[in-house]
Amino acid sequence: MGAGGRMSTVPPSNQKEEANALDRVPSSKPPFTLGEIKKSIPPHCFQRSVITSFSYVVYDLLIASFLFYAATSYIHLLPGAPALSGFAWLIYAYVQGCVLTGFWVIAHECGHHAFSDYQWLDDTVGFILHSALLVPFFSWKHSHRRHHSNTNSIERDEIFVPKRKETVGYLAKYIDNPIGRTTKIVILLTMGWPLHLIRNFYGPIYSKQERFQILVSNMGVLSVGFLLYRLALARGIGWVVCVYGGPLLVANLYLLVITWLQHTHPSLPHYESEEWDWLRGALSTVDRDYGILNKVFHNITDTHVVHHLFSTMPHYHAKEATKAMKPMLGEYYRFDGNMLVSVIWREVKECLYVEADEDEEANKGVLWFRNNI
Repeated sequence: MGAGGRMSTVPPSNQKEEANALDRVPSSKPPFTLGEIKKSIPPHCFQRSVITSFSYVVYDLLIASFLFYAATSYIHLLPGAPALSGFAWLIYAYVQGCVLTGFWVIAHECGHHAFSDYQWLDDTVGFILHSALLVPFFSWKHSHRRHHSNTNSIERDEIFVPKRKETVGYLAKYIDNPIGRTTKIVILLTMGWPLHLIRNFYGPIYSKQERFQILVSNMGVLSVGFLLYRLALARGIGWVVCVYGGPLLVANLYLLVITWLQHTHPSLPHYESEEWDWLRGALSTVDRDYGILNKVFHNITDTHVVHHLFSTMPHYHAKEATKAMKPMLGEYYRFDGNMLVSVIWREVKECLYVEADEDEEANKGVLWFRNNI
């Protein structure tokens, strides 16, 4: 198993895709329309089922409950030095954190109205799940909608927008080395998600009509925070950190990695306003392979392209839909099945900023990742 649970043996069907993973995605307008892509996908893939969607909530809840029970009932009974129980808590934090990431993905689907046919039900489930993970649901929902409306627009997108060459700081060339890259990765993985919440969810980007929902989101997070405070008083802050804090840190780490890697890849273009259009922007993302965690994360990792094209499609149909549309997308579809650790290092090293090709006068508004400072 590699980092993130990926098997080292690559299936034959993916070998060609992996060999071409770094080839540039075409930046010209595609020879197909969104409607034609939709026709290539079986109609049932767009159908949402309350029962099926809730089955994934129950499934994740059962696993999380079992892990909680096992950890709180048996870890303190382990014999030997405290280091053994500490190691057991680390294992619990990682496994439970992966399960919590699955909860986050379901709440993410609720924000896209992909959970059911009922908006009120999607909002209710999403609010409960995201609040439990200290995420302001409605704030995220409205901010994330702007990302989907402006994907890979260098001026209007809000998720991991790369720097232009002229905005790269003078210190960049001094930290473009193994130590500097390692430090950048550590900061990105530990502080990236909280900083993203602060920057995008509490900024002045919401309309008057959305402000009440923003208030509800904040109240949800504060309520869970108060509950954690009461638990810390009753059980001790160490207990809360072990049972909840560690898994939440792991979940936040994976959310950051997943989101960052979906939109940061040497083959993907970004567009200035004169070149950008919605379809090309939506296609400029990449599917990744996280091994067994693909299933744990409800396939948000390896079906992200179809999610950007049809965000109301439930996750349990996304793999079938991806397989159906790939022949039509051809070179416009990008899959990278390389190991997680290696691609994190590669993207930090290779994707420092974006600029247009000097010899492409006709496509000056198409920007590509560079690393030569």
